[in-house]
Amino acid sequence: MTIEEMVRAIQAKIPDAEVYIQDLTGRGDHFDAVVVSPQFEGKSRIEQHRLVMGAFSQELKGPLHALALKTYTPEGWSKV
Repeated sequence: MTIEEMVRAIQAKIPDAEVYIQDLTGRGDHFDAVVVSPQFEGKSRIEQHRLVMGAFSQELKGPLHALALKTYTPEGWSKV
């Protein structure tokens, strides 16, 4: 799975998301992702992560081995 495919998958699930992804190993199976969306407002961190991970249910069974995920509301992201 490419970074571009991952961004498209997340934005298909969360259309207003800003998505930043880094391939940690260069092999396309371990990634670090930051997702910023107003849809995270009022949701727990677990709910935010479930929303994002819902875009990868099939990929996690195969080509995507690890995804380190950080989620932020726009207000939270502005403080980082």
